[in-house]
This record gives sequence, C-alpha cells and structure tokens, in this order.
Amino acid sequence: MKKKKRIKELGPDRPYLQIHQQSSDRGRAYTRGFSSTSYGKRSWLAGCDVSHAFYCFPCLLFQSPGTKRCGQQQGIAEQLDEGYRIGIRRHNEELALRGHDESETSDNPGIFRGLVDFVASLDFENATVFKGTSKTVQNELLDCMLSVVREHIIQEARSSDFLSIQPDETTDIATQCQLVLVLRYIDAKSNVQERFFEFIPLHSTTADSIATALKERLAVILPEDQKRKLISQAYDGASVMRGTTAGVQRKMQDVYPNAHYIHCYEHQLNLIMQQATSHIPKLPIDYRQSDGTSTAVPSIQCLSTERTSSAVFKLYETQVTLTLLPSERQEPLPCCWRIRILSFFLQLFHNIMPHVDLLYAKLQKDDIDSVHIRGSIQQFQQDIQKIRNSLHSLVDQSSEGGSQPKKQRSLSPEVHERIAAEVCDTVLRHTLERFPFTDHLINATLRQADRFEQYKMVFPEDALSRTLKAYPVLDGSKLKTELSLIYCKEEFRACCGALDLLQLFMENNLEEVFSETVTLLKILVTTPMTTAEAERCFSTLKRIKTFLRNSMTQERLNALAMLSMKKRLLTEMTDFNQKVIEKCASQKERRANFIFK
Repeated sequence: MKKKKRIKELGPDRPYLQIHQQSSDRGRAYTRGFSSTSYGKRSWLAGCDVSHAFYCFPCLLFQSPGTKRCGQQQGIAEQLDEGYRIGIRRHNEELALRGHDESETSDNPGIFRGLVDFVASLDFENATVFKGTSKTVQNELLDCMLSVVREHIIQEARSSDFLSIQPDETTDIATQCQLVLVLRYIDAKSNVQERFFEFIPLHSTTADSIATALKERLAVILPEDQKRKLISQAYDGASVMRGTTAGVQRKMQDVYPNAHYIHCYEHQLNLIMQQATSHIPKLPIDYRQSDGTSTAVPSIQCLSTERTSSAVFKLYETQVTLTLLPSERQEPLPCCWRIRILSFFLQLFHNIMPHVDLLYAKLQKDDIDSVHIRGSIQQFQQDIQKIRNSLHSLVDQSSEGGSQPKKQRSLSPEVHERIAAEVCDTVLRHTLERFPFTDHLINATLRQADRFEQYKMVFPEDALSRTLKAYPVLDGSKLKTELSLIYCKEEFRACCGALDLLQLFMENNLEEVFSETVTLLKILVTTPMTTAEAERCFSTLKRIKTFLRNSMTQERLNALAMLSMKKRLLTEMTDFNQKVIEKCASQKERRANFIFK
C-alpha cells in the first residue's frame, strides 16, 4: 500500500511511445499513430516504455484479483454500476409514461415501467402476483395522483382570501380545442402561487362555450358563499374574451361581479411593437456571409414584433456583407443607400429592443404585482424617451461617410430622424394608452413608494374612492388612516412592490394592525397582469400530446400535465404518497373475500 501511495504521489508515467496501427475504412488503408497530446486530454492515461503499452492509472493502483480492467472489452451496461443504470432508467424520458416496448429487454420502457422496476429491485423483486404494468393500473394510479393534487389546490384556493383565473385556449395536435385554467392566489405562507388546474376540451370556441366550461370548474373550486373571492380574470385580448357585452369576461361578471377583466400586458406590449414597426418602409435586402451563402434579411416589421430581439442582435452584431436582392436591382434607389437605411433602423431597434426584452422578462415572473409592473413601465418610458432625445446623434453617425444621392430627398437624414421619432413616439403613446392603470387598477398608485412624499402632503382621495368602488370589501375610513401612517414611515418606502410589503407585515405580525392595508395588498398581489403561466401550460401540452400519442384520453393528459408542471408541489406534499395509496386502495375491491362456513 505504501508503494501505491508513493506511485500516486508521483503520478502516472507518461513516456513518449511510438505506437502505430494499420487500419482501413471503406477500402482505404491508413496508419493511425499515438500523439503525446492524448496525455493532456486524458488525465487517467499512463504509459509503459517496457511493455510498450498504455494503461489506466487508477486500475493499476486499485485493481484486485478477479476484476476486469477497464481496458478490456465489455458492454456499456456492464461498465455502469447498478445505481447509475437505475438513474438512466428513471430519467430516460421526461413525459412519456408508457413506452412503445415495455418488455424486460427494452431500452426505453417508459417512466411507469422504469419506476416499477426500480421499486421492485428494492422491495418485491421476486413477486409473481403483482406486476403493475397494465394500462388499467397506470390510469388508475394517474387518476389518484391527479385527484390528490387537485384536492390540495382546491383546499389552498378556498383558504385564501382572494382568487384570480387565467384562462386561455389553443388547439392540440389532434385538432382538439383545449382550454387551460390557471389559478392565482396567496397561500398560507404569504407566497403567491399560480397553479395549473386542468385542460378542458371544448366543442366550440364561442363565448358561451368557454364561459360555461369556466363556470362549471369554478363551481367545484369556490362554493356559493365564496363567489366574492374571485376578483380578476386575465385573458390574451381576443375579441371572444374581452367583449364588453357578449364576451367571456362579461358573462363571467354576471355570475362573479367582483371578477374584473385584465388584458394581458405581454400581449399589449407585443401590439405596441407591431404599431411601432408599421412606420418603417420595407427594404428587400439580403446578406452574404463569409462562406458565400446568401440569406434574405427579414423585414424590420418581423424582427421587432418578436417577443425576443435575438434576430435583431444577430443581424446587427454579425459581420456580414449586405447586397441587394436580384429582383430589386432595377429600382432607382441605389443599393448602398438601401443598405444604409437598413443599418440605421437596425441601430435604432438595437437600442430599443433591450428595454423591451427587460420589460418582457419582468412581466413573465410569477410573483410580479401591479405596483412593481407600474414602476417597470415608467422606467421603460423613461428609457424610450432617452432614445428619442438622442436620435439626432444617431442620424449623424449613420450619415457619415456618404453623400446624399441626387433627387432622393426621401432618403435625407431629416427623413430618417422623422421616421425614428415616429417609432419612439408610437411606443410612448401606446404605452400610455394601453397601460393607464385606471378603474380597478388605480389601486396600484396607492402603493407607489416614489409618491409617498407627495401623498404625505396631499392624500390621493380620488384614487382611494375609485379603489373602494371597485372593491367594496374594503373599509374606506380605516384604509385611509392606515395608508396615511404608511406614507409617513421611512421603513415602508424601502419595500419594492406590494408582495414585499405584505410579507413584511406578515413576518412582523402586523396583519391585525394594518388589516385593511393587508387586504388591499392581497388584492394587488392576487391580480394577474399577464397570462404567461397559461402559455407555459401550452408548451407542456405540446410535449405530452405528440403526434404519436394523439389518442391520449383527457384524464391521462391532465394527470401527466399536472405531474410535469407541479413537481415542486408534489415534493412539498409530504403525505402525497400515502394519500395516493389510500385513494387507490379505496376505489374498488382488489382482493376477493373468502368466507368459510
């Protein structure tokens, strides 16, 4: 052992060996030789100039009689230990519960068979009665799991003070219209939760069909005496959803009068960028890369309406040679000026899109609230205004190194600056119009930390009266007293957003002292400003219900989607396994009762 320790301290011997091997491939013979650089790439490699061979250094130190060296020929399955092979079986697939081949020799039997084999290797490996691999047993277990998770979510929703919904619809691979229902509420630990509840199949996408499906599910979640808890409903802005007379939101408000309508702010920001790019002329230009390939440049209209600006960044930062498309060479506008126009607008949107991406990223957070969003939108407006004020220097920079062609007044730097100003003005104007924070959203202005000094001098009576009108559950006089005290305290101004202030009250046991303010904060936090979680559910739907699994039943789809999207919830439920076992055992008689007389 001492010799082995000494050898380990010295490290592997790495002599320069000239080893050559004759090989052939597809009828062509060649000679392979060893390179000394292999020592640096493989730290375990050791050589011997006596035997003129290579060895694995750990194997030389720790090999015992009867074991095989790693250099000997053996299969991959033999080289992997038992624990690693179990890990591969468990994580071979993410969502495909059943495999195409579930036999014992299958390399990809599916998640369910893999878990059964894993448990069997620990407990009843030699069982001859229960195998648990039938489709019926799988579906029963999935139904029990889904039922347990739903009961937990319903219990959390009923115990919360307020509830919001985020419905959205899409079409799956089997051309079946699916309506997703996402619930948003504050749990017992004062954390905001957005829970996927169900995929609901629809026979039609009319307002009546969608509203009826939502009312049926909400009747299960909220009892008759808790209808006041539903305070908001967020949609993507489709006409069938937002209609004020016959839309889904109107039909829902007839039953749930406190359910105020929210138009998803992400969709509205996308519409703002579409309006901004409508002022830019189309310039059919392609770019030629270093390898000679030529690709058409997408129009600025397409690049800017994407929710990410990767296309703008890639085209701007990549060093390419722009050339005129062959179909457009007969037009009077010179090629160099077409390229210069495109470069100018690429520079403009290269400055704008980072701020758009930053606002998108903030809107997609689960714990975002209306107070935080209002501050982010104001910062976005300030950033766009700075770009608007610096357009003159941007135009001067783009016009350097070239002269204006004759009889081409439309290409003057003044025209460039005018179009760029229209783009910025459109973004600013539509931002004010689409994000006004009026009506029921005006309550966000009561919690703006940057206005506390102003509110300390002049209390916002108008905003308070509108908030009380939108939410009658609040006590106006007590809320005014509590807010007046909050405006005077410096420690409350440091809280960023309504959620931080709510958690501050809860951690310091101040919910009874500021009872009305806590209620207002819960309303602010529970109100969803986007439908990002519903969009994420659609991504999971596409991964689960694929072309090869398009005949999946609705119950199985909901169960797999719930297990996939709420993995953290399952780990937090310490009694999840026990509840599933009890529910599965109580569903029906699984063993005959023999009575002897």
